[in-house]
Amino acid sequence: MTDVKPHRPSRGARSLSREFALLGVYEWLVSGADAVTIERTLLSVLSDDGEPIAGAAIDAADFERCDKKHFSELLAGVIEHAEDLQSIFSKHVDRDISRLSLVERSVLLLGTYELKFHIEIPYRVVINEAVELAKLFGGSDGFRYVNGVLDKVAADVRATEVGAKK
Repeated sequence: MTDVKPHRPSRGARSLSREFALLGVYEWLVSGADAVTIERTLLSVLSDDGEPIAGAAIDAADFERCDKKHFSELLAGVIEHAEDLQSIFSKHVDRDISRLSLVERSVLLLGTYELKFHIEIPYRVVINEAVELAKLFGGSDGFRYVNGVLDKVAADVRATEVGAKK
């Protein structure tokens, strides 16, 4: 039986869309499949003989509740802009990005994408959501790393907003 982290009780549609987008980006990093294929097959990889996988209890019912438009836009956008996104956050990591865990790399791609392309979402919300994803799906201290990197990315891509908050 798999160790499953508990659901966060108040996950909204946007948070759920980020969780599914993270799984999709992870799948893309592993397989190289395109966004359409990943969207079509994502639900089939959510369970393994009836047991949740990916370190979190997430299932088809959660997918029905997620913001599907945001999920699709995140997944397709990250894949389309991955090279640019990696060049943005790679300036703030202490190792080659190929040496990051796939979860950390996926979270950093998603967070950087939202910071760059979703300026309607406050940068602190983007960072907090990314940290929650890292806590839910990643290793024990990966969330701290993600927080530090995205804080620096926010200062680069949203300098005015970050400066106004200080």
